[in-house]
Amino acid sequence: MLTTAHAANPLSTIAEQSGFKKTGRYEEVEKLCLSFQKNYPKEVRCMEFGRTPENRPMLALLVTRSGLFTPAQLVEKQLPVTLIQGGIHAGEIDGKDAGFLAIRDILENKAASHALDKQALLFVPVFNIDGHERFGAWNRPNQRGPEEMGWRTTAQNFNLNRDYVKADSPEMQAMLKLINTWDPLAIIDLHVTNGAKFEHDISIQVEPVNSGDTLLREAGKTLRDNVIADLAKQGSLPHAFYMSFVQEDDPMSGFADSVPTPRFSSGYPVLRNRFGMLVETHSWKEYATRVRITRNTVISVLEQMASNGEQWLKAAKAADQRAMQLAGQALPLTYRTTEKAREIDFRGYAYTRSMSDISGALMTRYDESKPQIWKVKLRDEIVTDAQVILPKGGYLIPAAYSKAVAEKLQQHGILFRTIHADLSAVTTEQFMTSTAALQAKSFEGRQAMKLQGKWQSQQQSLRKGALFIPIAQPKARLVAGLFEPQAPDALVNWGWFNGAFERKEYMEAYVAEDVAREQMASDPQLKATFEKKIAADPEFAKSPFARLDFFAQRHSSWDQRYQVYPVLRLDFVPK
Repeated sequence: MLTTAHAANPLSTIAEQSGFKKTGRYEEVEKLCLSFQKNYPKEVRCMEFGRTPENRPMLALLVTRSGLFTPAQLVEKQLPVTLIQGGIHAGEIDGKDAGFLAIRDILENKAASHALDKQALLFVPVFNIDGHERFGAWNRPNQRGPEEMGWRTTAQNFNLNRDYVKADSPEMQAMLKLINTWDPLAIIDLHVTNGAKFEHDISIQVEPVNSGDTLLREAGKTLRDNVIADLAKQGSLPHAFYMSFVQEDDPMSGFADSVPTPRFSSGYPVLRNRFGMLVETHSWKEYATRVRITRNTVISVLEQMASNGEQWLKAAKAADQRAMQLAGQALPLTYRTTEKAREIDFRGYAYTRSMSDISGALMTRYDESKPQIWKVKLRDEIVTDAQVILPKGGYLIPAAYSKAVAEKLQQHGILFRTIHADLSAVTTEQFMTSTAALQAKSFEGRQAMKLQGKWQSQQQSLRKGALFIPIAQPKARLVAGLFEPQAPDALVNWGWFNGAFERKEYMEAYVAEDVAREQMASDPQLKATFEKKIAADPEFAKSPFARLDFFAQRHSSWDQRYQVYPVLRLDFVPK
């Protein structure tokens, strides 16, 4: 129950005042942000860092006891910044109320009173603000409380936790600007998971642990393990993997750990040589329980940063220096989980599985009155999958694409420069596309594409205005993640260059007929190849278009730019 002290406290939340039955609307965030600054003027600044599509202010609280309130001051004193965000999925709103509670407890010296002496906290109570204001009682039907909550996606229907690399949404562009300005050592993203019913109440996943800079992984593992240990001491049942079954709705299928791709909050910081933490409370726990556990997580993270932040910041800066030496080196782009498994004891509930007369599928039903230990398999061996040898110089973007790409590079804080002179007959690498497969449906507002092929050496001439992006920079991993077609969230895979893969010129059939006869008459080997393909490929043989196109592709009128990925690699640094 709410105490009189809480009722009188101007920094108490609607969640507290309602006994954690409710959560406040965004106007509460605006009021609390200013109230914290008013009540703790030496420790708190309330900052607006952007506007949503519906023109709501995007607010962050800068909280520190260091007396340093600018990025330059923090860099000079070598103090880390921790960015903690709530409500990227605004129905999963534990982080908003838990963050305010944790900050107040620290400032009132009720918990971790010295945690902010040598670090700065950037707290974004709600990232997806327009989605937060799409309030409703059943926006999260698989979640126990609060009574009403926001919506998963933005007013433009973007899922912000798929947008870190492509950064299509105004909200993400504002967040990236905040990240570029303050360079947080760790980004902590507070969520509520979906899934089955079981006793475990939270998962903590951190990278780099299985990916990213090899030497930085030990620090990531320490951060993860120490937070898990802190939570366990306080009665939680945490795990270090996302607690979603390998096969949906089947507990005995077990679990598989994985590496998040950089479209996600916990995968993106790794490419910047920083820490990303995904916090997932369990949706079937009551809201009061989830807020308490999330508050404990925030406190633990800040205590870990207070104890280790100076050392970890040096480690991250050292990783920046190593990234600048990656030119010409092998770089993993994707990771996979092997089939190797180990048995674990997992605290679930007794359950039955029976055929449903509604769905016609086998359905699982849990009895929460009967805790039960499940012995299940966990696959958590993660290894490198695709990797690439990076160019020795960097990437070159032709002038025709330079404006749009430059804007994206600026959003990510990536170093680049414009080439102010024509480049004649320079040796480059061009990606020779063997297949370019479009995804059948749009995803996150884009028609995604997947290329297959390989880089090959070619001489190119380019007009001035091309962009050069050097590999020799701290964000080398992010550069490769944007431009290597094998990278899961490369711009080309998000449909950025789809126009280059659209055929715009055709040879009419009556012309192609004459061209085909001329080509076969002058080239018997071509005639033999054509006839062999007819005999071996029934689909080709019965398609008039394919048969004529066989010759059109060998004619001088064929578009040599068709299906050419408009990004080049250089093994030198142009002047």
